[in-house]
Amino acid sequence: MKSHHYLTGGVKMMKAEKYDVVVVGAGNAALCAAISAKEGGARVLVLERGPVEKRGGNSFFTDGAIRVAYNDLNAIKNIIPDLTEKQSESIVMPAYTESDYYGDLMRVTGGRSNPELALQLVSKSYETVVWMRDQGIKFELNEENQSFLQDGKRIFWGGLPIKTEDKGVGLMRRLFARTEEMGIDVWYGARAVELVLERDAITGIVVEKDHEVVKVETSGVVLACGGFEANKEMRSENMGDEWEAAIVRGTEFNTGDGISMALAVGAQKFGQWSGCHSIGTDYNAPKVGDFTKPGDIFKKHSYPYSIMLNNEGKRFVDEGADLRNYTYAKYGREVLKQPGYVAYQIYDAQVRPMLRKEYDLEEATYYTADTLAELAGSLPVNQKQFLKTIEDYNNAVQDGEYRPAEKDGKGTKGITPPKSNWALRIEQGPFYAFPVTCGITFSFGGLQVDATGHVLDKEEQPIRGLFAAGEMIGGIFYENYPGGSGLMSGAVFGKLAGSSAAHYTKEKVDPIKHY
Repeated sequence: MKSHHYLTGGVKMMKAEKYDVVVVGAGNAALCAAISAKEGGARVLVLERGPVEKRGGNSFFTDGAIRVAYNDLNAIKNIIPDLTEKQSESIVMPAYTESDYYGDLMRVTGGRSNPELALQLVSKSYETVVWMRDQGIKFELNEENQSFLQDGKRIFWGGLPIKTEDKGVGLMRRLFARTEEMGIDVWYGARAVELVLERDAITGIVVEKDHEVVKVETSGVVLACGGFEANKEMRSENMGDEWEAAIVRGTEFNTGDGISMALAVGAQKFGQWSGCHSIGTDYNAPKVGDFTKPGDIFKKHSYPYSIMLNNEGKRFVDEGADLRNYTYAKYGREVLKQPGYVAYQIYDAQVRPMLRKEYDLEEATYYTADTLAELAGSLPVNQKQFLKTIEDYNNAVQDGEYRPAEKDGKGTKGITPPKSNWALRIEQGPFYAFPVTCGITFSFGGLQVDATGHVLDKEEQPIRGLFAAGEMIGGIFYENYPGGSGLMSGAVFGKLAGSSAAHYTKEKVDPIKHY
């Protein structure tokens, strides 16, 4: 490989002091890497491209649900030590084993998830959450979204029973507190622009900071600065022209910088570059993540209880194909395929009280009317087809017991697409329409890494001193993902990459021979 040299164009190159490990990015994966590297004895620098008030990457916007394999309620109590015996007595907590987790990951990705990376994610999930707890991260039961009350018992379902306290805001607040406590340096407004490669090993990184160009000497770099979802050109090039219209749900700074730098020193592209995590989000949500309104408040995730119609008045997906956790990450792109990049979630008075909290927020956009005809008249849709679609759907609904917390098999017959579960006739006014568009969360395409976070070149050999974590890792998610596994992946591979980087810089071993 050849060395690369940043062209300053007359800008003075300032030389900074040396660090053992430089972590690019400041979200969940990045700070887990920084903390892990510091635990390994490294002197660590974190580079955050955004200002301090916009720190935390996509992780700041997450709802905090984190998917972890566990054997029983006692394992959850170990993660949430404040859970009392009295509370535990009223909880029904089905086990979610490593086999369950791996099976869900392979099922929703069509068997395409890289087995080595998938196994690492699953097998390291529980110990990583325990490690996060030890770093000061607080967890709580995900009661609101993943449980229901029955006969005095709180019954959990869906394999996603825990979340971080105060969502992504709380997660990042505590990670930054731990970073500061450990004496890890953080530079804000610091954009990494180039990796320095000499004699086939990383020797530094070039950073734009305070209108200066700084070369930081280091032998270990962890790239954890997200994918290319905030880069319209890269979205269009890799996923299709329609993706220019997608709302960016998280940080505006994930423009593919880390991926581009790694490719420039010989890294290998990996994973589904044409795919991404995307959801149905409020049609009037901000075009990029608003740091003054965190917490994933614009999503609209009660759609399994709805039917969704486009501007032509037609349905386009099986809204009840599976539990929300296993469809929401792929249905955003289906909305993007619709005319005007918009769809309408339709509910009646039977279902409206069951909807998630985000439907009641002041930021929620919706239409309501006492009759379906009046509702259709208030929407920019083909009114005749809109009403016919609902009539055909109502006629197709089959008898059965409606059980909203589990797949109930109460579906339709004779219409395309079908609705496989949670099919109720839309017949009791008032009626509601919530307009949604596509919000992109992160891109699935990234770099090829091994199971301990080393970035691989085109011969699938480690690039000495270069590591990656989080959304930059390709090959784990394809088409879809199990809810909460992105946050878990960031933590697992962040911790691994940080440890690997610290070990490499401390011992100066050849990772090709050592690992």
